[in-house]
Amino acid sequence: MPPPRSAGLIAVVMAVTSLVVVPGRAEAGVRQSVRTARVAEVADKDPAKLTELRKQAEKSAQELEEATKALEKRRADIAAAEKELKAKLQTLQQAEQKLAESRQPVARLVELMYQQPVVTNGVMPFLSGDSNADTLRAMANVSQMVSERQASVEQVAVLARESQRMAAEAQEIRAGNLLAEAQLSAEVDMLRKRSDKVVKSLTQALVKMGIKVDKVGRAAFSCNPLRAATAGNYPNGLIPSAMLCPLQQKGHSLRADAAIAFVSLSEAYRRQFGRPICVTDAYRNLAEQQSVYYRRPGFAAVPGRSNHGLGLAVDLCGGVERFRSPEFVWMERNSKKYGWFHPDWAYSSPFEPWHWEYDPKIDTLP
Repeated sequence: MPPPRSAGLIAVVMAVTSLVVVPGRAEAGVRQSVRTARVAEVADKDPAKLTELRKQAEKSAQELEEATKALEKRRADIAAAEKELKAKLQTLQQAEQKLAESRQPVARLVELMYQQPVVTNGVMPFLSGDSNADTLRAMANVSQMVSERQASVEQVAVLARESQRMAAEAQEIRAGNLLAEAQLSAEVDMLRKRSDKVVKSLTQALVKMGIKVDKVGRAAFSCNPLRAATAGNYPNGLIPSAMLCPLQQKGHSLRADAAIAFVSLSEAYRRQFGRPICVTDAYRNLAEQQSVYYRRPGFAAVPGRSNHGLGLAVDLCGGVERFRSPEFVWMERNSKKYGWFHPDWAYSSPFEPWHWEYDPKIDTLP
């Protein structure tokens, strides 16, 4: 048994030793703490929110498109109604011209009767029984004049009523069209503002996640999911870089809708594995497709036919490229929620566990 003084010295040495930490272990502990903090920080991000914003933007775009089509149809209806009204007014004008022509014989009869008064050569001799051919002719002229005058009066009355009806109809059509067009224009304007607001929120969310897009408040052109259809109008492998949305993985890009869905998928992957998805390839232009095709025969589509050239495919690494690895299995179970999938052909012919494609129709995330 050591003396009391020695026992106290031993106790002091043990206490000091317990306070000393091996440098390697200290650094490992710091790295683990930092890694835990980063994972916790990432866990605060909601990948579903990005997908929700994308779907809201797409829905707003669809509503805007439908409202715009309705407005265009209304304007076409207005043009058709105006054309019909113009035709009716032309018909009315022609009728009035015919009426003016029918009045001319009546005017000549009146002039004739003025030259040969009925009282002198017509009615009085007829009543006294002293009538001749001139008298009968005069009486016939009077009857014809009265008849034609009556017909003219009736025609004038009909044309006047038709003119009033058409004027009222024209006013009603124009007022209704103007009101409907104003309402539709206001609706289109409201939907456009709402769509811009959603796209702006989406852009801001992408910027926070490391996507290098427009940071000055305007909707990013290349990462606007509403531009995806426009990008689809370009030939395979010839999509301009301005129409492609960059990924968090530097040097890689995709079509806007595919890129936004991939960012959401990558954030969910980061939650699980503590790191984003590793990407070796995404969009390939035509020259890159030709290079890969000749360097890796049998492992690349014919240039101009690859989904990489449409901005709808990625080649992955970091474990996903190994069939049945934890990363690959996780992707199989979760990627379709974000519109991404491993195509059937890539399981066997050729076998490419690293190749994944995007299809918005299979996006099941609510």
